[in-house]
Amino acid sequence: MFPLLGVAAGVAAGLLGIGGGLVIIGVLVWLLPSFGVPPEATMHAALASSLASIVLTASSSARAHHRRGSVLWPTVAWMVPGLLLGGWLGSFVAVALEGEVLRRCVAVYCFLVALQMAFGGPRGDAARPDVVPVGWLMSAAGTGIGAVSAVVGIGGGSLTVPLLVWRGVVPVRAVGTSAACGIFIAIASAAGYAMNAPLGALPAHAVGYVYLPAAIGIALGSVLAAPLGTRLAHAISGVALKRVFAGFMVLVGISLLV
Repeated sequence: MFPLLGVAAGVAAGLLGIGGGLVIIGVLVWLLPSFGVPPEATMHAALASSLASIVLTASSSARAHHRRGSVLWPTVAWMVPGLLLGGWLGSFVAVALEGEVLRRCVAVYCFLVALQMAFGGPRGDAARPDVVPVGWLMSAAGTGIGAVSAVVGIGGGSLTVPLLVWRGVVPVRAVGTSAACGIFIAIASAAGYAMNAPLGALPAHAVGYVYLPAAIGIALGSVLAAPLGTRLAHAISGVALKRVFAGFMVLVGISLLV
């Protein structure tokens, strides 16, 4: 079951640059109780396991995008310090929140991002392939993206992609760059969930809130599937890619509320 979930997450990672986190969370919330995860820890475990799996998912997606020249590495380099700091700090906040609060936060977040991607657009002129955002403002933005991503258990693509598109980056390059950024968010956030969880929060085969069978199984499936999503992303127009992204966010938000 977990590797199949990883395949879906991998396709989403390559196509949308989100690390597959929102796919994973929506399913894990329903699956984990059947594996002995206590109800009060289910949401935390879903978020933590999602983030742990994203380390490999985003790595595979970023590698595939890099081969096609769609990762803006100077932008990634400026954002990494903030992403690591924000991811670590955000995990502290998430561990302190109740599971139901986290669930609602993720759902509302999905709807807001869907609206932004459906109706927002680049600042000023149309997106250009030569745009490469850099500077300390990107580092500061990385801190906020990392913190929010840790709280909602994702690789940050649903914030990084809109930010880069707003700065004038073409959507497919925004997706590739987002995938690379997701690696660093996932590392810092998953470590925070693992190290700051209450003792004995989950049953056996867990490190803190990270349920290892889920994280490993999902990662294995996603690594194989991410290149497929990347090929799809390069075959779809920028406008269509934004609409796919927005519709995906709405579906995940509804599933969490229901």
